[in-house]
Amino acid sequence: MSAKLREERLARLRTAMEQAGLDLLAVTGNAWRSDYLRYALDVTPMEGQAVAFVTANDAWLMVETPAEAERIAAEQPALKVEWTAELLARARRTLDAARPERAGLAPAHSTPALLALSAAGAGMPAATAMLDGLMVRKTAAEADRVEQAVRLADEGYEVFRAAARVGKQEFELVGELEAWLRTQGCPENFMIMGSGGKEVRTMRPPGERRLAAGDLVTTELTPCLDGYYAQICRTLVLGEPTREQLDSYQVYVEALEAGIAAVKPGNTHGDVARAQNDVFRRYGLGEYVTSKYTRVRGHGMGLYVDGPHVLEDVELALEPDMTLVVHPNTYHPVAGYIVLGDTVRVTAGGCKVLTRTPRELRSAPAELA
Repeated sequence: MSAKLREERLARLRTAMEQAGLDLLAVTGNAWRSDYLRYALDVTPMEGQAVAFVTANDAWLMVETPAEAERIAAEQPALKVEWTAELLARARRTLDAARPERAGLAPAHSTPALLALSAAGAGMPAATAMLDGLMVRKTAAEADRVEQAVRLADEGYEVFRAAARVGKQEFELVGELEAWLRTQGCPENFMIMGSGGKEVRTMRPPGERRLAAGDLVTTELTPCLDGYYAQICRTLVLGEPTREQLDSYQVYVEALEAGIAAVKPGNTHGDVARAQNDVFRRYGLGEYVTSKYTRVRGHGMGLYVDGPHVLEDVELALEPDMTLVVHPNTYHPVAGYIVLGDTVRVTAGGCKVLTRTPRELRSAPAELA
């Protein structure tokens, strides 16, 4: 992460704190969920908990081990880092010493209970919403980072497709992709996949199943570059696609195009979701856009999955430089579970589609690996 972007984010955070009447903000994180902590201080823990404290004129970090303190201090020499085996107790005392009405704590969904029970804990929803607003409403420099990550998603999918062969186990396929991503400077990739026929109704982490001729092989590939994520969703067939698969797939192409057409300033996440779902309804497939068969119709992309999901009841209004993935992923009763999704960037007049991988139903040879 460049020092300029780090300083830009911290300045935006301090402005938001001033507007919210906060003198002190505490942001928690760990190796499993660090996006809020990364926004505040550009820190990604590798072990244990970490708590960042930000004021109008100061910022410092508490971690649980001396090794973590040494590593982070080496990465950011200007950042004050201290370690203590009693991290949560120390952080709790810092919060308790502050004026509750002027102290914020975030994120609400993953803050340790000891801190959540402090007086500042009452304001967690508001502090979390404040940070969510900053993370969703990106600067141009942040949106540029997402654009750069899309290149990895596109190129990574070609590696995935080339590695997909009959007889290969799912984890072997993903292992080849992960190895390639590491050579490209990508330290992290969130990924789920599926393989099989009509019996498959979702995606999941890769397992030991061996790919077979005729399989639909789906993936949601989400590499991280310079702290920012981008996502691509695609489906391929091992062997020649059947007419049923091709016809079913066209519904997803129409839905994706309708969703992308709805991405423009002033429209909402709900508008984008409704545009996709209406395509399925026109084909008599309305049941398959309910929660019984699908989760969401997209979501924000940034330091992680930003803000609320793309669902019909979500009224988040789109603004220029927001970045999101639009994906009508769901089960089809004729073909099985199909995924298709592109990352886009909201512009002043609509949106820029960042994903370059073709949208057609691709195929891979059905011969044994």
